Amino acid sequence: MKIKKKRWILCIIISICLCTFPDIVRADNQSNQYWPEGPQIVSSAGIVMDAHTGTILYEKNIHNTHYPASITKILTTLLAIENSKMDEIVTFSHDSVYNTGGSGIARDVDEQMTMEQCLYAVMLASANECAYAVAEHTAGNIETFIQMMNDRAAKIGCQNTHFNNSSGLPDEQHYTTAYDMALIAKEAYKNETFRIISGTKTYTIPFTNKHTDEETYLQNHHQMYYPLKTRKYLYEYCLGGKTGYTTVANSTLVTYAEKDGMTLICVVLDAQGSGHYEDTRALFDFCFDNFKKMNVMENETAYDQQNTENDGILGNYEPFVSLDSKSSIILPIMAEFSDAESKIIYNKEEKDILGSIEYTYAGRFVGGANLTATNAVVDTFQFLDNKDEDNIKDTAPSKTKQEMTEDKVIQINLVTILLFLLAIFAALILVMLVWKFIDNFYYIKRKLHLNRKEKSPYKTIKQNKFYKRRGRKGF
Repeated sequence: MKIKKKRWILCIIISICLCTFPDIVRADNQSNQYWPEGPQIVSSAGIVMDAHTGTILYEKNIHNTHYPASITKILTTLLAIENSKMDEIVTFSHDSVYNTGGSGIARDVDEQMTMEQCLYAVMLASANECAYAVAEHTAGNIETFIQMMNDRAAKIGCQNTHFNNSSGLPDEQHYTTAYDMALIAKEAYKNETFRIISGTKTYTIPFTNKHTDEETYLQNHHQMYYPLKTRKYLYEYCLGGKTGYTTVANSTLVTYAEKDGMTLICVVLDAQGSGHYEDTRALFDFCFDNFKKMNVMENETAYDQQNTENDGILGNYEPFVSLDSKSSIILPIMAEFSDAESKIIYNKEEKDILGSIEYTYAGRFVGGANLTATNAVVDTFQFLDNKDEDNIKDTAPSKTKQEMTEDKVIQINLVTILLFLLAIFAALILVMLVWKFIDNFYYIKRKLHLNRKEKSPYKTIKQNKFYKRRGRKGF
């Protein structure tokens, strides 16, 4: 019961904190803000998005639909990771072997591999039969898995995407946009297993029940990450990604790259020849040269105690509300953190996240930071029973916890002082008695000496036994 009361009290305090400062927004600095213009690319659509904040640094036709080709396998791999274990055995069906064409690693019907081995084949070698087998194993059948793909894409935030197979083979009902694909890539990158697989350059599949005479050696097809055919496109900041190509989709490419603590996702669609590699390099160089990442907690000062104009939520109520220490924003290289505009968005749905600070610059979203509830302990109130409530008006206001503590401290101090004074008084009396005794010592000694009676020699003789005997004989 006490725990529930404390939680209710904390909720009331936090609600007051959030409602006291509505619509806190910085001054408008947009007139002095600018956004660097990116390079011209040959791809029909392209986007560069920050992997953590979701900030869009570059865009071209990002909402136009295109065929994705094999970059579809990013979502296939993510769903398999989320819904299976890596040591599960995947058995290749007849459909997985014969209903898929294009790139593959020549698996046979009833061949068995672990889920981990299949996913390395999917991401590194873009094996279509492995993507089909993974889908069947994960969902039970290919139709259910396709529904899972579309549901997951919608949950991520994709609005112009529809998948109709797990590999990316041409289909009129299989399409996406650069923006939606960036959202999918961003979601996948949050998964550690996915990062490991997509960031692997080579992998060896051991002997299987069908391939008993040789191992299967896999090489990453992303040539900005691994020199499969040439070293021409290698990019030192590349972390991996996924390639795609069909005759109707042309070249598609999803790439991850990191530099100066900033991890970016680049998606290009419908590129001719090697244009997907050239465009991706140009876009990464542009973004790394013109943008920077800034930590919110280390730079935010608009909502602390020193800001008397706002009386910020993070100042007056610091014990109850805190900023996410890992949150950051992306700004042009010449901009200052204070140049970004911000506002508090309140959240009434999630328990621990009270809201967030959203930042914009030059009219663009550049990042945000969550406001989370801390586990601070608040003073509890004395709840009265119903029978006591009738007499509450007749009673004097009860002392607060602090006042009671102060009274207790004062009482303890008075007792200590009194005992100390009594000890000093007793010591003084003892000293005075000793001093009085020493001062009168000789007087007392003399008086005792004078009062002592001297012994008479006659009395001594009289008391002598020999004298008594002689007297009786006539001496």
